[in-house]
Amino acid sequence: MPTTTQPRTATKRAKKPQGQWAIDGRDPLNDDERIKQEDPGINVAQRIRDIYAKEGFDSIPAEDLAPRFKWVGLYTQRKQNLGGEHTGTLTNAELQDRYFMMRIRMDGGLASPEKIRAIGEISEQYARNTADFTDRQNVQLHWVKIEDVPAIWDKLESVGLNTFFGCGDVPRVVLGSPVSGIAKDEIIDATPAIRTITEEVLPRPEFGNLPRKFKSAISGNSRQDVTHEIQDVSFIGSVHPEHGPGFDVWVGGGLSTNPMLAQRLGVWVSLDEVPDVWVGVVGIFRDYGFRRLRNRARLKFLVADWGVEKFRQVLEEEYLGRRLTDGPAPEVHPGYRDHVGIHEQKDDLFYLGVKPTVGHTDGTQLQQLADLADKHGVTRMRTTADKELLFLDLTREAAEQLAEELEQVGLSASPSAFRRDIISCTGLEFCKLAHVVTKQRAIALVDELEERLGDLDVPLKISLNGCPNSCARTQVADIGLTGKILTTDDGERVEGFQVHLGGTIGLEPHFGRKVRGNQVFSSDLGDYVVRVVENFKEQRTEGEQFRDWVARAEDEALV
Repeated sequence: MPTTTQPRTATKRAKKPQGQWAIDGRDPLNDDERIKQEDPGINVAQRIRDIYAKEGFDSIPAEDLAPRFKWVGLYTQRKQNLGGEHTGTLTNAELQDRYFMMRIRMDGGLASPEKIRAIGEISEQYARNTADFTDRQNVQLHWVKIEDVPAIWDKLESVGLNTFFGCGDVPRVVLGSPVSGIAKDEIIDATPAIRTITEEVLPRPEFGNLPRKFKSAISGNSRQDVTHEIQDVSFIGSVHPEHGPGFDVWVGGGLSTNPMLAQRLGVWVSLDEVPDVWVGVVGIFRDYGFRRLRNRARLKFLVADWGVEKFRQVLEEEYLGRRLTDGPAPEVHPGYRDHVGIHEQKDDLFYLGVKPTVGHTDGTQLQQLADLADKHGVTRMRTTADKELLFLDLTREAAEQLAEELEQVGLSASPSAFRRDIISCTGLEFCKLAHVVTKQRAIALVDELEERLGDLDVPLKISLNGCPNSCARTQVADIGLTGKILTTDDGERVEGFQVHLGGTIGLEPHFGRKVRGNQVFSSDLGDYVVRVVENFKEQRTEGEQFRDWVARAEDEALV
């Protein structure tokens, strides 16, 4: 009797847990999650004071050194003389030195001569005179020894500064408009919301263990001066036709190796609502963010998976308990977002913005800047997301005189387009992830471009990044340069860059174009940029921006 074969029912493979606390529970799925649960990262601060600063670097256990030190703004820096070819082949422990990078947190870029002078003195005394402004309104120092950390903390605390939550799986510094409360072109002053978040909300233990870092920005300035398109959550000044000035909310932005632009939630929130909505978004990330794989543990992946409609629904129903107000999209600011130069305040005074090349400075210069501020009666200073330093509340005459004096110490209020818009990451000098030198190369590149090309009459954002992680916003630069090791025709492995062209944020934000095979050796970088800029100048139409030319240019003009 013939047998019949029953059709097999396909069994659906169970979906792997992603470490989402609200769905999968809190059992850690990797070592980073285990370490964070066993002992909150911020607890390491007391051990630094009581043990490690007294017993030295060798007394620090590996799980405190990485990752918990990040919670107090400390990373081990790269050993000197380890070339980029060692990145990715040696372990973190093999790459790291016995010195630290220290990140000083400056939410909203709030500074003063007293704060700047204190950082300068710390730099000179404890950090081999190093200091850099960052594109997150912080200041970073290098060559810090563990024995000196308590003394540095005490001095920072005396002027209202700290390094806590400067790094790690926590809410990082909250970006804010550097001219909040004074700008003539301001829609609404966001300072009270930033103050509430940083002083009242952030210290709560519930925000000390997120899936990964969380980046925020809040600006009521019409210039939209906080790169809201690439933050985890942003609040941007917007005028509602019925409710007046408030904020438009964006979520899910971020760059690195999987870049995504933030998306509008389609809501308008009042100034008073901003802290609650911020808490809700961070809560979603904490409870629903993917924790199993570190490279998918950013909010952008959850937003991409859910979509903004579901994200808004969960935010309203589970975290706020109310529906948010629908809001229109804010107008996009078409011009420069930075604050270089002399600008009128709304109180008939002026502010002055100057640009250290790629944000690079030193402790001696910081003290000089504080002295100049005191000389001209400045009590309020600001750092910016474009690595500038601002001096507020000046008369027009004082602003012009201060600009002249700052020019003498290397900070220009009217830099060339090349110097104004170049940015770089820390690079091979100190970073364990980098493949190439960036900061020094960027400074040399600006000097070369000014010598060979003079200036340019349109913005040209150039970004040098030491690795694919895009700390210097490579994908949204006019000319984005991602460091990598290249091989010459003779088989020699040397430093070079993958080129991205035509990226932008602001009007029609999009990521840069990669032309096949468009890589350049570091030694040829100046020649390459000059060649591309000259092609642009020859081929552009009247009023055309670099990014628009790149979109239509033939490949031959871009290599």
